Amino acid sequence: MTFKEESVLARQAGGATYALASAVVILAVSWLIGKWKHRSEENLPPHIPSSIPFLGQAISFGQNPIEFLLAAYQKYGPVFSFTMVGKTFTYLIGSESAALFFNSRNENLNAEDVYSRLTTPVFGKGVAYDCPNSLFLEQKKMFKTGLNIARFREHVNLIEEETINYFKRWGKSGEKNLFMAMSEVVILTASRCLHGKEIRAKLDESMARLYMDLDGGFTHEAWLLPGWLPLPSFRKRDRAHQEVKRIFYEVIQQRRDSKEQEEDMLQTLIDSTYKSGRSLTDDEIAGMLIGLLLAGQHTSSTTSTWLLFFLAKHQDIQEAVVAEQRRVCGVSEGEEWPELDYDAVKDMQLLDRCLKETLRLRPPIMTMMRMCKTPQTLMGYTIPPGHQVCVSPTTNHRLPDTWKDIHTFMPDRFLDGDVANSEKFAYVPFGAGRHRCIGESFAYVQIKTLVSTLLRSYRLDLVDGYFPEVDFTTMIHTPKRPIIRYSPRT
Repeated sequence: MTFKEESVLARQAGGATYALASAVVILAVSWLIGKWKHRSEENLPPHIPSSIPFLGQAISFGQNPIEFLLAAYQKYGPVFSFTMVGKTFTYLIGSESAALFFNSRNENLNAEDVYSRLTTPVFGKGVAYDCPNSLFLEQKKMFKTGLNIARFREHVNLIEEETINYFKRWGKSGEKNLFMAMSEVVILTASRCLHGKEIRAKLDESMARLYMDLDGGFTHEAWLLPGWLPLPSFRKRDRAHQEVKRIFYEVIQQRRDSKEQEEDMLQTLIDSTYKSGRSLTDDEIAGMLIGLLLAGQHTSSTTSTWLLFFLAKHQDIQEAVVAEQRRVCGVSEGEEWPELDYDAVKDMQLLDRCLKETLRLRPPIMTMMRMCKTPQTLMGYTIPPGHQVCVSPTTNHRLPDTWKDIHTFMPDRFLDGDVANSEKFAYVPFGAGRHRCIGESFAYVQIKTLVSTLLRSYRLDLVDGYFPEVDFTTMIHTPKRPIIRYSPRT
């Protein structure tokens, strides 16, 4: 090829590049104009600008999402949007705007489109967010059948027994990772109460590791990235899923063959049928048992850890909680503690308020999400399909125009029954409305029994006055460096 021919080709290539670039610019400008017109015509929520393409507000949000959302609320009001990792999020802050979220129907604000990529690899197909919503609602009703007061009365003694046996390994005094301990004992107690004696009998260290690998599937990476990527956490999750399912299949078959009728969730699911008359498959039962354990494990382990740290920080409240337990159980100081029972746990109202206040300050789920499927009108704005509509319990629980002394641990604020009126959506640690968590009652029984049992043996103190900071890098806002100091309660 001659130099002249190269020059001609170069000019042609340059002209083509120029034409392509011009076309891209024209299309981009047209898109921006169209987007502006679309925004103008539909009056979309205020959008927080970002100069970082694709990532958008991901960095600012990730550093401290609560401060980010509170600052945005002050500047833009109760409804606003922003881009993060190529997705548009619309947050509804405060009681009035959150009503849209909690009162919505699934066909308008859809849960499966948001959560299925997280839950399906962990729970399996055909359950929770991997089945039609009508079927999922039937599965939730089956859970409700097994989560009743009659069962709770039996659960209290089981939780107490598991807790006592677990904390024998602590000895009389020392310093331990409290969050690790709560995570382990919550799995033990939940499995004992909900899964049945056969599965609990198999819960050794190897089984606990499988649960941990499954739990490792609930990460930002699992939410944002394709599930087929060969990430170590993905591989561990998938292997653990297959192994746990295999173990559960064996237990389900053993129970069916034995013809025994036990009072546990395993039996409830084996005996349940859909409206169509169809029984659950073994795969559905196994998936629902995994979901029942892991969905509640986050709530109870994180919340019980924060509750105990608040009591360690506020020694006067810790002593008042123990004094209340003595009064409710009818035991004087120095006397041997009687076994706990459901009525005693229910009567511990100060502990109940401490738990509520912990859930106000440290709700385990920072953000609840739905995918907008149909245009939603709110406060004069139109939220278009494709936006991920979000409510942040943590943010709603810290609004200065709703709560007094927002950063202070004040359990007695809940002496006023209107403070936590869930109908106002100001206090939503377990969701609200049609989306309220079905495991809330069990979580209260589990946490109150666990905490009561632990405080009978130990006085808890902060180590050198350190109260854990929040780890915002995890989807569940866990405590950083959760080391607690404990000594015998005399």
